[in-house]
Amino acid sequence: MRYFQTGDRTEPAVVVEHDDGLYDLSEAAVGIDSFRELARSAAIADRSLTDLTAALCEDAPTVAREAVRSELRMPVRPDEIWGAGVTYAISQEDRQEEGGLGETYLDAYEAERPEVYFKATPTRTVGPGEAVGIRGDSDWNAPEPELSLVLLDGEIVGYTVGNDVCSRSIERENLLYLPQSKIYDRSCAIGPAVALVDDPHDLEMSMTIERDGESVFSESTSTAEMVRTCEELASYFRRHNYVPELTVLLTGTSIIPPADVTLREGDTVEITIEGVGTLENDVVEV
Repeated sequence: MRYFQTGDRTEPAVVVEHDDGLYDLSEAAVGIDSFRELARSAAIADRSLTDLTAALCEDAPTVAREAVRSELRMPVRPDEIWGAGVTYAISQEDRQEEGGLGETYLDAYEAERPEVYFKATPTRTVGPGEAVGIRGDSDWNAPEPELSLVLLDGEIVGYTVGNDVCSRSIERENLLYLPQSKIYDRSCAIGPAVALVDDPHDLEMSMTIERDGESVFSESTSTAEMVRTCEELASYFRRHNYVPELTVLLTGTSIIPPADVTLREGDTVEITIEGVGTLENDVVEV
């Protein structure tokens, strides 16, 4: 099942893809106009999200795929967005050449405790079809495609695609600048859907950067290459921490463009995760 958010603030709707059909769940139950409300209702009723969705689909009208595609919004509006880093071997290998930073990243890769950090607020985050941002004071800006966990009260209830845009040149200057390289206007994108998947640790993932109609970078990987589990990362996020009702947790990347490839205004970033969907965003300088 995949859940999409459509409509606007006056007429929001949550649409589910189920058994090759698209159903408007907001027309089947009063108050179910977002994935948050749906997941909350399932928790209150002590029912699985799958069972509740299937029951609602019996009374929900179908929706044309073209209509959903034209009205796509950010699939969830989380209270906070967090990230996890150095969860793939390529991530720490890529940083071995970054002077004294290499040892720090290697330590995080091998340590029992993962890197978990605050990434964005909803106002700094965009959805499918909206533009992600690159900082005007950075000369190396990179997209980072990541499987992302959707957490209700800290527990995993679904998965989405995330783009953890990073100002790599600022990060390289000094690790104390990491928040500035990660947290700024339009620094994160999520979408296009919240999906229920059988095994989050066996999904194909790819990313392409297009410029003037041509691909300037393209690479693929698998979440099977992760050295941490999704449950482990969610567990460390919850430890001794205030947990909002709804959170998105990005799980790290293994696709990092080389230093001679930097995002430019007007580029398009396309990230696809098997079973979840394709997140596409243009790029704008902020």
